[in-house]
Amino acid sequence: MSGKVKVWDPLVRVFHWGLVLSFAVAWLSADHGRTLHQWAGYAAGGLIALRLVWGVLGTRYARFSQFVRSPAAIVRYLGDIATGRENRYLGHNPAGGIMIVALIVTMGALATTGWMMTTDQFFGYEWVEDSHAVLANLLLALVGLHVAGVALAGLRHRENLIAAMLTGRKRAPESGDIA
Repeated sequence: MSGKVKVWDPLVRVFHWGLVLSFAVAWLSADHGRTLHQWAGYAAGGLIALRLVWGVLGTRYARFSQFVRSPAAIVRYLGDIATGRENRYLGHNPAGGIMIVALIVTMGALATTGWMMTTDQFFGYEWVEDSHAVLANLLLALVGLHVAGVALAGLRHRENLIAAMLTGRKRAPESGDIA
């Protein structure tokens, strides 16, 4: 693997693919397998809790401080994407960083409302059920945007980002890249 550098640690990769799996199972079992749906939701909630801790204590590219950018930096980067002159980032770019935050917050809220529906205090409350459904659809839309962003970045920077999330390795930084 010459010319490759380690970026994504095993915990980040297991979290990512575990969250993909738990959301897919929860989505597909929503109307058919209540127990399976709940366990997938608990798994997602546990993964989110683990990722929040790892976002503070983890390796360089796992830390929120490495990829959470200001709104101005995000808007600038989105403008650069629109004009085709965005820089390649070794870790998450500013658009990817805000997407990670949006996915984590939405999945956390989705898992929370799902859990609330199993408690005596909130069971049967329509606003909790409605919130859960809205959050599930919002998360599905965010996943679609995330996949589109990964595809666009992969094409623009000639890089297989899915392979990078499997192996943890990306092409070494070149001139103009942001490490």
